[in-house]
Amino acid sequence: MTNNVNNRIVNNQSSMNSYIKSICDIMRRDKTKGALQYIPELTWMMFLRILDEKEQDEELKCKAVGKTFTPSLKEPYRWRDWGDFEGKKRKQLQQEGKLGDFLNFINNDLIPHLKSFQKKSGATVKQKIISQIFRKLEKTQLASERNLLDVLDKVHYLTTENIDETHQFPLSQIYEGLLLKMGEKNNDGGQFFTPREIIRAMIRAVKPTITKNGKFATFYDPCCGTGGFLAETYTFLTDLNHNPTATEIDYLKHEAFWGVDDSDDAFAICLANLFLHDIDFPHIGLKNNLSGRPTYLELFNDAPARFSYIFTNPPFGGKEGEDAKANFIYKTGNTQILFMQHIIDHLKDGGTCAMVIDEGVLFRNNETAFVQTKKKLLEECNLWCIVSLPQNVFLNAGAASKTNLLFFTKGKSTEKIWYYDLSGIKVLKKSPFTLDKFDDFSMRLNSKKEEDKISERSWYVDIENIKKKNYDLKAVNPNIKEKEIPPPEELIKIIEEAQIKINEGLLKLKELT
Repeated sequence: MTNNVNNRIVNNQSSMNSYIKSICDIMRRDKTKGALQYIPELTWMMFLRILDEKEQDEELKCKAVGKTFTPSLKEPYRWRDWGDFEGKKRKQLQQEGKLGDFLNFINNDLIPHLKSFQKKSGATVKQKIISQIFRKLEKTQLASERNLLDVLDKVHYLTTENIDETHQFPLSQIYEGLLLKMGEKNNDGGQFFTPREIIRAMIRAVKPTITKNGKFATFYDPCCGTGGFLAETYTFLTDLNHNPTATEIDYLKHEAFWGVDDSDDAFAICLANLFLHDIDFPHIGLKNNLSGRPTYLELFNDAPARFSYIFTNPPFGGKEGEDAKANFIYKTGNTQILFMQHIIDHLKDGGTCAMVIDEGVLFRNNETAFVQTKKKLLEECNLWCIVSLPQNVFLNAGAASKTNLLFFTKGKSTEKIWYYDLSGIKVLKKSPFTLDKFDDFSMRLNSKKEEDKISERSWYVDIENIKKKNYDLKAVNPNIKEKEIPPPEELIKIIEEAQIKINEGLLKLKELT
């Protein structure tokens, strides 16, 4: 269990969220008012905290087998030196220095040192990751030294050795509630965040494997945001059900996961998030994947031309310029259509994609590029499933768009599509969409009995019907009958009868007064 200075216990997601909120409350006392300010701040703190803990563990393991260990950071830049209230540098600055010396050390010594690895010859992978997490940070956003020290003390208690193992509570879950804050209304962070229940359902439906056709598989997200799809895929592949070998785990940690995003904020958080999930070498690039404009690609160097699995959620409603259109056969400004073309072209034969898509993309056929791209999808891939999600699945991530999930495998053309309808489920801000809502879908998807595929919520549509509708792929449940509107005279009668009952009720109320 994790005990903080107030002897509170952190042993599940809810209590961790409360603990993180208490840290954010301190930051709000300062000038970090919104989630898009305090999340990047907490990101670099937690990253350095966990990095130091991991490196101490690695050093002990190396000593045990007689190997030399080279740390990423040396004294006085390790967390244990300044983040720990018992740290040598911390004590020196507080006991021998004056007020403001500690804040000066963070802003004018620690942060510049960490950024300097970007230009250091022979920098290790970890040092390169460190430099990129700090690439846009000039100084801590906390202006008060006291507030900074209070936050550091709380972060210091988030340590794996204090986690109650009976709760199976990994430190990676720190980010669950924290990243969700980025998606709250008016935070402008929903573009980086996909609800974890949706991600987990997508991964479970595909059931990715570490090896495919006798070779190690590769995993890619072309618009990876804060890294949720990659992190959850790693968690899925390393759980007890898969029981990976030491060689497989080493591969997953260092070679398997690739992603690109064009947001500086998301890029830094993504690197820290994946590292927190035990992916030691996340191959993440900072680049506009559609226009091709690169910002930083060193960690993405030597990326495969095509990938075994793609899990992704392209941005809703984006509009691209002429430079992006020039890179694609079917030209449009619509971001999701361009990403769909990118995804198809970057899947290996036999490779599978699960993606979130705005429903408008599915039914829209009044623009040539939409029709051509969907035609390309159905001819080059087997689109084996479309799931129609409820209206407000992304409500807590700042968007109320009606969305669908697409599942397709490249190499064979589509003959028929299996649809599953979840659109009838009501989703509210205080009643979000949960993973158990996918139980019936999962049962039917995995059943080998063809009769299980057909239900009130699920049905097939063959490719000829899709072609007749000019590639309109929208899920229209044939089992739901449209409500018939009564004729005007019947509606008048219903209203008059209701009015009589209302008048009777009013009379009884008046008698009581």
